[in-house]
Amino acid sequence: MPKRVDHEERRAQIAEALIRVAGRRGLHAVGMRDVAAEAGVSLRLVQYYFQSKEKLLFYGLQHLTDRFTARVGARLAAAGPDPGPRATIEALLLASLPTDEESRTFHLLYSSYSILSVTDGALAAQPFIDNPDAAENALTGLLESAQAAGLADPGADARIEAISLLAMAATMGTGILVGQRGPESAVAVLRHHLDRLFTTAERPAPPA
Repeated sequence: MPKRVDHEERRAQIAEALIRVAGRRGLHAVGMRDVAAEAGVSLRLVQYYFQSKEKLLFYGLQHLTDRFTARVGARLAAAGPDPGPRATIEALLLASLPTDEESRTFHLLYSSYSILSVTDGALAAQPFIDNPDAAENALTGLLESAQAAGLADPGADARIEAISLLAMAATMGTGILVGQRGPESAVAVLRHHLDRLFTTAERPAPPA
């Protein structure tokens, strides 16, 4: 009997190849033929699963986002069964900083896709992300929960602080990519701002 093809597995294989090539050469320079060669499959197979480069890029972005979500989950699991809002926010923010090869690729490609979607009509016609406010809403809810529990500054505007933290993480991530600052500096700045928002009871112990 012929081997049954797992189509989702094959799509993921092609998406991983896209991420590897784009991480080396930049998203703008990647073609479907490059991805096929990296994945070890034919160009026709890539075209079968993704009829256009734009659809391939969009699927790759979704795949990249799924990997980011898994990385956040691993950080939370390492923090214990009940990490609390401070540790949860820190896990979300620190996972987005390009501190290793995987997170560097995530930040680079995510930023590149957002820029390309501004100038490329075919990309702009597709939603950049399914829920663009998801991270902002999640951080706002965590800050509000911390305020209700007496763990964070009750006078702070949770929505504005969430927006500020996300913008800060994104900007410092770019700074790391271009060599403006090191990861340790970026982490220190984020933790400084979290210390300003949270009471000492919710702050994590300093590293040994």
